[in-house]
Amino acid sequence: MEKAISYIKKQWTVIAGGAAGALGGYLYWYFIGCNSGTCPITSSPLNSTLYGILLGGLLGSMFKKDSKKSKE
Repeated sequence: MEKAISYIKKQWTVIAGGAAGALGGYLYWYFIGCNSGTCPITSSPLNSTLYGILLGGLLGSMFKKDSKKSKE
């Protein structure tokens, strides 16, 4: 359990970005989404939410401090 907490503390920016991206992806599908079903990302709430998680996690990882640079 202690390792899991340590991992979450180290990766909190990626996790927070993924959570915000999931919410953003779902809200994008709900309010803007594709009604015809021909849009590969926005036609399904699952696809839109997963895409949001991916983009949010990548965006969150940009703000993660690099442990090698901070030690120098």
